Amino acid sequence: RALFAEYAAELSDPEQRRLYEEEVTALERERGVEIRFVHPAAGYVLRTSQAGSRRCYLNVCSNPHIAAPQARAEPGGHRWALPYSLAPGREELGRDGRRRLVYDVVFHPAALRLAARSSRFRRLLSETALEAVERHCSPQLDRANATVLRGTKYKGVPQTPVIRTPLPGAASPPPPADGHSPLPPF
Repeated sequence: RALFAEYAAELSDPEQRRLYEEEVTALERERGVEIRFVHPAAGYVLRTSQAGSRRCYLNVCSNPHIAAPQARAEPGGHRWALPYSLAPGREELGRDGRRRLVYDVVFHPAALRLAARSSRFRRLLSETALEAVERHCSPQLDRANATVLRGTKYKGVPQTPVIRTPLPGAASPPPPADGHSPLPPF
């Protein structure tokens, strides 16, 4: 128990987390890849269900690494480009002990500021988040009954996904001698 408590304390230490991220960034740079950690900042939570039976939450979050939203004028209104990052879904236990699916959809902070000022833009942001989860993770979400949880900014334990981009002119590193890399392929 003491070793586990020490391990948990080390994982939650911000200095250790910063050191870990620096080491991973350096390792990935050696592999010819630029890596950025996406720490999601809480925004708001959408509650819905998957296939009508399983409770599902979408954390609509923000991070400045994501591109800013852009509007383009068109006849009859504007067409919005809303870039986002979607982390894989994860199962977490609710207070009642039942498993719940949680997805993080991360937008630029400007998108969440616009959503806080305009209910129409918030609806657009929510629809984009629902569509992103359905398109990339393929669950059948109950869009008609999706609601914003009042007073809740984030559900579950925050996860930190990464954005990987190849460095220009970087050659791929030679494969390890045994042919198996300890890291997942790029």
